Amino acid sequence: MHQKISVVINTYNEEKNIERAIKSVAWADEILVCDMRSEDNTVEIAEKMGAKVIFCKREDYVEPVRNFAITKAQGPWILILDADEETPPSLDNRLKEITKKMKEMDYIRIPRKNLIFGKWMKASMWWPDLNIRFFKKGKVEWSDKIHRPPKVIGEGIDLPLDEKFAIIHHHYDSVSQFLERMIKYTKIQAKELKEEEYNFDWKDLIKKPLGEFLSRFFANRGFEDGLHGLGLSLLQAFSHLVVYLRVWEMEKFDQKEIDISEAKSLRDESGREINWWFEHVSRSGVKGLFKKIKENFAK
Repeated sequence: MHQKISVVINTYNEEKNIERAIKSVAWADEILVCDMRSEDNTVEIAEKMGAKVIFCKREDYVEPVRNFAITKAQGPWILILDADEETPPSLDNRLKEITKKMKEMDYIRIPRKNLIFGKWMKASMWWPDLNIRFFKKGKVEWSDKIHRPPKVIGEGIDLPLDEKFAIIHHHYDSVSQFLERMIKYTKIQAKELKEEEYNFDWKDLIKKPLGEFLSRFFANRGFEDGLHGLGLSLLQAFSHLVVYLRVWEMEKFDQKEIDISEAKSLRDESGREINWWFEHVSRSGVKGLFKKIKENFAK
């Protein structure tokens, strides 16, 4: 028999998602919903479905309250699930087996299948998107920083990079949803940059977004996701632009002189980097690659 497993779900106004998430983990020994004082029917739905509901203070993102929720769970094993996620039966069975046969393990990294704008994103850094989500209580702790991996104690393993073992993440449904979250998250990210003593440099308005786009679309083969890969790579690049503009804003929009020679040098450097990626991809030995790119864009 497997050791007891507690599922922890942090929520705030998740009435559209919470039922699906709870249904997917109905097999668990405990389902604990830690709610940040939702103003919709999240709590009522969770309680109706048999989850135990506790409350915590409201935060702009989940990391600061995740540790609190974990301390309230009863099981020796914890599965972290977001309200817009669900688990397939094949993953559920694998996690139970781990508690029976791999007791020496302390934490497990699980792949995540991101569904964005109606498509499973298989490239551009969206897959396998390994996250530490299953662990022994007391072995994993999150920091208060946004989107940072947690601190771990002991030994861990990665599950196979197979969708049958992946958490299903119902990510962005629309561009509006992406932009709404971007507005919130970029403010937090800019604040963290300032806390890390970053000083605004106008060149980063070009370097950072461009680097993000090239990394996602070329280095991580976002073109294989077709127009979805292009669109999301551009949106992620735009998000980086907003972060650094917010830092400038925090510095009271201090006037920065743009040296024309620096601007030309940055233009040339950026152009060389873009050209290098096009040449690298075309010469990488992948037969018909650019034809594939064009075909994907046409879909």
